[in-house]
Amino acid sequence: MKDKNKPEAPLGPEENADSKVDELLEQAEETGQNNGSPEVSEVDALKSQLEELQAKFLYLQAEYQNFRKRSARDISDTRSRTVADTVMPFLGIADFLTMAQSAAEKSDNLEAIKQGLLMIIAQFDKTLEELDIKKFSGVGAQFDPAIHDAVGKESSDSVPEGSVIREWNCGYRIGEKLLRPARVMVSSGPAAAEEESKEE
Repeated sequence: MKDKNKPEAPLGPEENADSKVDELLEQAEETGQNNGSPEVSEVDALKSQLEELQAKFLYLQAEYQNFRKRSARDISDTRSRTVADTVMPFLGIADFLTMAQSAAEKSDNLEAIKQGLLMIIAQFDKTLEELDIKKFSGVGAQFDPAIHDAVGKESSDSVPEGSVIREWNCGYRIGEKLLRPARVMVSSGPAAAEEESKEE
């Protein structure tokens, strides 16, 4: 048994150095346990931040995929509603045309059939106006390539050169935007003047 009262023999140089190292290691372990090693603590913090950022990235990725699916569904729904709202008024006109065809097959009264067709055309024009679509005629107007599509030229003694003599199809606008140009025949002026220009 070691006597506590007996003075310890002084340590040699090697034993003294080993003791000092052990003491420093003990202090380092105690400091690491109490305060946490600065290097280890920083690595743990970075790992924690990385895990947090990865979780946020996965969440944002899932949200973006959901957003794309919702957008595609909304666009599809909007298109279907727009088509339905546009077509619905014309279904009644289609019914009138079917009735007119049935009446024409059973009746020889051309005047009644004509009146029926005029009523259908009037209903068609009214439906277009409700959709802000207006038709226009080019007859008598100066040819304008912005709204007219020239089918050809024709000489005329009564219609000035460059004016529209007649049209094959009327034009349509939706608001201020041209939907379809009017297909027209344009006057080339009097026939005599046209022949003189050819001879020259």
